[in-house]
Amino acid sequence: MKDGFVKVAAATPKIKVADTVHNAEAITDIILEAGAGGAKIIVLPELCITGYTCHDLFLQEKLLEEAEAALLNIVEKTAGVDALSFVGLPFEKDGKLYNVAAAIKGGRVLGLIPKSCIPSYGEFYETRHFAAGNAAPEMAGIGGCEVPFGADILFECGSVKGMAVACEICEDVWSAYTPSTRHALAGANVIVNLSASNDLIGKDTYREELVKSTSARLLAGYVYASAGDGESTQDLVFGGHNIIAENGSVLVQSGLFSTGIVYADLDIAKLRMERRRMNTFAAESAKGYVKVPFSYEKCEETKLSRVFPRAPFVPSSETERNKRCEQILSIQANGLKKRLEHTGAKAAVIGISGGLDSTLALIVAIRAFDMLGLDRSGIKAVTMPCFGTTDRTYENACHLARASRAELIEVDIKASVLQHFKDIGQDLENHDVTYENGQARERTQVLMDLANKTGGLVIGTGDMSELALGWATYNGDHMSMYGVNAGVPKTLVRHLVKYCADTWKEKYGSCGGEDELFASTLLDVLDTPVSPELLPPENGTISQKTEDLVGPYELHDFFLYYMLRCAYPPAKIFRIAVEVFEGDYDKSVILKWLQTFYRRFFAQHFKRSCLPDGPKVGSVALSPRGDLRMPSDAAARVWLDEIELLHI
Repeated sequence: MKDGFVKVAAATPKIKVADTVHNAEAITDIILEAGAGGAKIIVLPELCITGYTCHDLFLQEKLLEEAEAALLNIVEKTAGVDALSFVGLPFEKDGKLYNVAAAIKGGRVLGLIPKSCIPSYGEFYETRHFAAGNAAPEMAGIGGCEVPFGADILFECGSVKGMAVACEICEDVWSAYTPSTRHALAGANVIVNLSASNDLIGKDTYREELVKSTSARLLAGYVYASAGDGESTQDLVFGGHNIIAENGSVLVQSGLFSTGIVYADLDIAKLRMERRRMNTFAAESAKGYVKVPFSYEKCEETKLSRVFPRAPFVPSSETERNKRCEQILSIQANGLKKRLEHTGAKAAVIGISGGLDSTLALIVAIRAFDMLGLDRSGIKAVTMPCFGTTDRTYENACHLARASRAELIEVDIKASVLQHFKDIGQDLENHDVTYENGQARERTQVLMDLANKTGGLVIGTGDMSELALGWATYNGDHMSMYGVNAGVPKTLVRHLVKYCADTWKEKYGSCGGEDELFASTLLDVLDTPVSPELLPPENGTISQKTEDLVGPYELHDFFLYYMLRCAYPPAKIFRIAVEVFEGDYDKSVILKWLQTFYRRFFAQHFKRSCLPDGPKVGSVALSPRGDLRMPSDAAARVWLDEIELLHI
């Protein structure tokens, strides 16, 4: 349960209708198994002690007595399981029969939650047997003890910060105003649902969407366990469809017509963060709720079963990835299109280096010009060779400009930079930050002045990963008139360029043989090391490789996503990074670059505070006018101190 992770389980035992003795044994076995598997919350189906399909047998006194006895037997035999378990049974109170979930832990019944919405439509006729449950809890006797009985019960965990569990039963989640909505607003961030949902054509898809959307709407974890094998098939068939979702994502689900257990790790800390972030989540008072405290005996580290994507900004599915690429390119191009229309600009001026970022900016400009019906010659692709330029990148820059029918402009800046170095007394042999940034700022001056000369806008090429690290020369490549790549992380830039290389002729080409040249050049750009090319080449090849200096972008993008989108602390990011990148990076390497990331992220925020306009394309963005509002002089101490305490 370290770092807010809690393993939960949804389980379907194989039952026998009305055989409470058999069912108690099956339920006990499955709780013991789930507990041994590390589950801390275990959810079983609706009325599983008797079976959902008992029909008029629910009116039999004997069945009700045996159901209660079976529950107490389960409670006793699972007393050593360090988990909060939910088991379904019929329960009589004050002369009425209720469909309830019993919450049990540590050899005790902690509460009884009655079903609120009792269906009597289609194949359901529960009102024949059951009364609708009360919301406000009362006391009810079971096993010689008095326990709260009602829908509005919160089970609050003292072992996991902020975790509160509430329960609803089957039809409750299908209703227009679900009890879970009320529970979530009262503070519950884990909702369990004991269900007996029969299977029809297409119902599993709807059920999945219902659970997924409910978890998203409530910013909660949702654990759904449904009846399956052993229920009567007289008129219906139950598939045992178990689903565990978290904030709009299905973490795991069982196949239909199966029994057993599915596990997932809920991230309670992340759910709490999401609720803090979403100020439209209108939390209400828990007035009227009974809060039942519980704790776990052991607060050991949860062995994680959930999968963290290695590249969180990049979909793993090729189909989804291509769809994402097309959407992002459309957002970028439409953003630039609007800016060109608004300013009446006649040209788009881009510093084209033969690298990934400037290549993507050129692609976006081409799209925007095509959308506006403008001649592509209005795109001024400016190559500015200097001390670090290699033949490969120079030739690629020229190929891209010519093949796309942009106007290629070459400005050799060596003489200008040498004059500037002479003016400020910079030794040409001293390859320090002044040597590098002097070239970067000269390039920006050239672009700005060409924009003035042609009545155009300078299109920024820097990406979001560079902005996060501050890997940009202040008032050099840091500055533009519209930064089309500002919302795109480096790991995604590669896929966008690859997508264009694969689809260029089909989607965007209109130049005959030049289309093949453009696409083949894109592929060569993808194979070129990322570099600002500000230091002299070695043997004609790039000597200054960005990732050797600031670290692998796949690590930094991983850190960026989980820091900003999930608000994970450094220790938690380190933990999952070690697991995700096992075999590729040693712990010491991950720790080194994690420290670099936090140090640079805080120290370089002043560059983001005066960031040019640019389109947001995903859920993580660094604009000081939108998603990231932090002081430029914020101290990184508490984050770096946590990193110092990490053990390798």
